Amino acid sequence: MSETEKGAAFAMGILAGTAIGLAVGLLYAPRPGTETREMLKEKTDDARHKAADIVQEARERAKKIVEDARGKAAEINQQ
Repeated sequence: MSETEKGAAFAMGILAGTAIGLAVGLLYAPRPGTETREMLKEKTDDARHKAADIVQEARERAKKIVEDARGKAAEINQQ
């Protein structure tokens, strides 16, 4: 497993653990149903935005790795 794959797997694990912990905590919290549903909606939106940010960052890192690899391959081919 490459470093990029390990990082992506770790990030997904963090997101999944956060989502599960949040859901369990909210379900057992002493709040009215409407308030809990609104809070769940807000937290879900926050998690979605964070996940999108992580995906974007992973894409940018992957793009940089590919560009670096292509540059090194070009250097090797020129030698």
